[in-house]
Amino acid sequence: MREILGRRLQRLRDRFQSLRPDPGRSGDTSTLLDAALVCATTWQWPVVPGVGRSGADGRRCACPDPDCAVPGAHPFDPGLLAATTDPRMVAWWWTNRPAAPVLMATGGTAPCAVSLPAGAAARALVRLDAQGMRLGPVVATPTRWALLVAPYSLERLGELLYAKDHVPSSLRFHGEGGYLLLPPSAASSGGGQVRWEREPRAQTAQAQQLRGRSARSPQAPAGSLWLPEIEAVVDALVEASSGASGGGSRLAY
Repeated sequence: MREILGRRLQRLRDRFQSLRPDPGRSGDTSTLLDAALVCATTWQWPVVPGVGRSGADGRRCACPDPDCAVPGAHPFDPGLLAATTDPRMVAWWWTNRPAAPVLMATGGTAPCAVSLPAGAAARALVRLDAQGMRLGPVVATPTRWALLVAPYSLERLGELLYAKDHVPSSLRFHGEGGYLLLPPSAASSGGGQVRWEREPRAQTAQAQQLRGRSARSPQAPAGSLWLPEIEAVVDALVEASSGASGGGSRLAY
C-alpha cells in the first residue's frame, strides 16, 4: 500500500514540476508543496495554505490585523472550510503560493491535537514513554509542541476536562473546527521552522486489530496512521503544563 501511495505521489510531483515558480526568484520552497501533498494523499489530512507573512523583515502577518497573535500561521484566504485532500487543489495552491505555511484542519476524520509549551511537552513525553504509552506524531516549534491524537468530540473533551481540578491555560486543544501548523512551515514565533519531533508512521495490521477492540475506536484500514486516544495522554499533559511558567500568555505556536 505504501509503495502504491509513493508512486502516486511521485506522479503528482512530476505532473506539477513544470508549474513551480523559478527557484532563483522565490527560493527553494518545493518542500512545502511536497509536504502538503504527502499530508493530503498519504495521510488523507485536509490541508489549506496559511496566510503567510509580509513586510520588509518578513515578520508581519499578511492578514489585516496588525496585532495578529499567530503571524502567518493561520488561514485567511482561502478560509479553513476550504481545507481539502484533493491533490490538484493542493498543488494549485502551493504552486501559486510556494512559501505558504501548511495548515491541517483538525477534527472530523482528521487527527485532533493537544499542544503545550515545548519544555513541558518534552517532560510529558518522557513520562509517557516510561509508562510504555504508544504515541503518535508530535509536531514541534521552538516554543510549543503538539501531540496528535485520535479525533474527539467537544462533548467528550468537556467530560474529560470537567473531571480535572485544574486545566492550565498553557494547554490548548485543536479539535473540530481548529487547525494545526505542520512541518516544514515557518514557525509563527521564536524563529526557525516547524519540525516533526516524532514523524507520522503507519500502524501495522496487528496494531490496528488491537486498536479496533476499543468501542471508541472504529476499525481503520491497516497501514493507516496510529493515533492514541486523548484519554491516554491528557493526564500527563495537564500535569506537565501545570508547571510551565508563562505558557498561557500568548496564543503563539
